[in-house]
Amino acid sequence: MEQITKEELLDVIGKFELGDNTEVVSVEPYGSGHINDTFRLKVKEDGQEKLYILQRMNKDIFKNQKELMENILQVTSFLTDKIKAQGGDPNRETLQVIPTKEGKSYLIEANGDGWRVYPFITDSLSFDKADTPEAMKKSGYAFGNFQYLLSDFPAEKLHETIPDFHNTVDRYAKFEQAVQEDVMGRAKKVEAEINFIREREKDCHYFGDLLAAGEIPLRVTHNDTKLNNVLFDKASGNAICVIDLDTVMPGFAAHDFGDAIRFGASTAAEDEKDLNKVSCDMTLFEAYFDGFMEGCRGSLTPKEVEALPMGAKIMTFECGMRFLTDYLQGDTYFKIHYPEQNLDRTRTQLKLVKDMEEKWETMAQIVRK
Repeated sequence: MEQITKEELLDVIGKFELGDNTEVVSVEPYGSGHINDTFRLKVKEDGQEKLYILQRMNKDIFKNQKELMENILQVTSFLTDKIKAQGGDPNRETLQVIPTKEGKSYLIEANGDGWRVYPFITDSLSFDKADTPEAMKKSGYAFGNFQYLLSDFPAEKLHETIPDFHNTVDRYAKFEQAVQEDVMGRAKKVEAEINFIREREKDCHYFGDLLAAGEIPLRVTHNDTKLNNVLFDKASGNAICVIDLDTVMPGFAAHDFGDAIRFGASTAAEDEKDLNKVSCDMTLFEAYFDGFMEGCRGSLTPKEVEALPMGAKIMTFECGMRFLTDYLQGDTYFKIHYPEQNLDRTRTQLKLVKDMEEKWETMAQIVRK
């Protein structure tokens, strides 16, 4: 996205309903997100300092910002009512959308840039990695609670902000197409990885088949269940709010669970070259599972719970397949910092899949308990 000047930022801020007598004190880039441009905005309202998050949405990834913001508004309004009914504080426990002066949920500029504002949730922390069972359990609780609070929200009312995002069958078809076209001449070098994925092609159908048979329901899912999308209360250390709702869509609870395991229970970095360091830590798996189930409070069906280990395997497998597809196509989707990074990423994910398969009975026992 193109750079923005301070004057342009101030012009954008002036179009939001921040209260009378508002004076901008500062606006600074904020956070470590790769998709949107995020700023922390400090203002004085009637002499009182207030903080907000200002974001420019990435129009290249989110083609339909109207639908994106409709999803966020539906979900945050629903969560606000639920949290109030439980005696909680919706201003700390879910995002709140600040309207524009025209009463809209976001601002769209002539060049197609979309902007939105949320109140900043003060006295909170976020972490990039859950390296202790306790942190993993708290993160699991946050996303389980998210499932629970939205368990009676009609998922079919939400738009698919990124079509086929976790359609593993479609991801497999795109992978095969990349192998056949081999535009970079790299397929010969990665025959072992290609064969590994082909041997597991039937796994791609697992969740679609369960849905078609009526064995699991569609849920409201977050689709980016990394630890840094949970805010923790500074004083108590408890998880208070799930953030980054751009990919909230209809999906499967096991996908949200699985993506968190893929990211959080791995013993190595996503691009680790030494595959001996890569495994799925069962202590972290169990901690996340315990927190997730506690947060869900019985809102999942027995079949959904049984499918959670498969969610971990499929999300890891799908991610490895996407990295390899991108490598074969010339690294056009995922940002790389050195030439073979997508291949290294592929290999860590496939090693994790293999490790999960070897620990399958352990995962099944944890889930059965």
